[in-house]
Amino acid sequence: MFEALQYDFIKHAIIAGVLVSIVSGVIGSLVVANRMVFLAGGIAHSAYGGIGVAIFFGLPIFFGAGIFAIISALIMAHVTLQNRHQIDTVVGLVWSIGMAIGIILVDLSPGYNVDLMSYLFGSILAVSFDDLIVMSVSTIIILITVALFYRNFLSISYDSEFASLQGVNVRFFYTLMLILSAIAVVTAIRVVGLILVIALLSIPTYIAEKIASSLAQMMIYSTIISTLFTLLGLILSYHYDLTSGSVIILVSAVALLLFLLYKSIFAKGK
Repeated sequence: MFEALQYDFIKHAIIAGVLVSIVSGVIGSLVVANRMVFLAGGIAHSAYGGIGVAIFFGLPIFFGAGIFAIISALIMAHVTLQNRHQIDTVVGLVWSIGMAIGIILVDLSPGYNVDLMSYLFGSILAVSFDDLIVMSVSTIIILITVALFYRNFLSISYDSEFASLQGVNVRFFYTLMLILSAIAVVTAIRVVGLILVIALLSIPTYIAEKIASSLAQMMIYSTIISTLFTLLGLILSYHYDLTSGSVIILVSAVALLLFLLYKSIFAKGK
């Protein structure tokens, strides 16, 4: 693998993997702490509609997917806060409609876009310098926002009713959390794709949740774990010529199973 570092696409892939791991660690922690995995999954799949719009009108993929993902996040935030019992139906609708729009617009687009599969299942080795710029900006936006409002996110994550009594605008910060989740999804498109992004957001965070004693620790541990999984998946996919996003998720899944097995054996030993 070290000899491959002479190639720019390998360097881009490593940088992209680290950036996505940071985003996944921070936002994944908020998603898991707030039990929003299903919502994040809906946002991820609905973003495919934005990819279709971008391909059809010749717009940047990140722009189209980002706009669609943020609109979906706003819809889900509104429904969750107003009619929580309807959230499953709304997520399913947004999910399916977004995918349908994307598929139809891709069908209507002239020619066949050979890059399309990389947005569904990821292609970290295809990350360009322009992609890195977008991913870097997204990562900075997420980190600054979470750092500025960390206490607010912390309070609504564990006791939203008490936070509201303390004067925290729960509606605003819950919506902001979903918007950041949408940005995280779009950031991870090139690495693991829209289909697998939810696993990257949740698996490392689940492991981190079991060993962390605070939300901040959870974010740090999750980032480190996600980075290890991503880089190991990148190495394996490069050596065996496999789809990078799928390998990264399989590495994460195997690690999770080993972690659960260890926890189970350790618990019995006690």
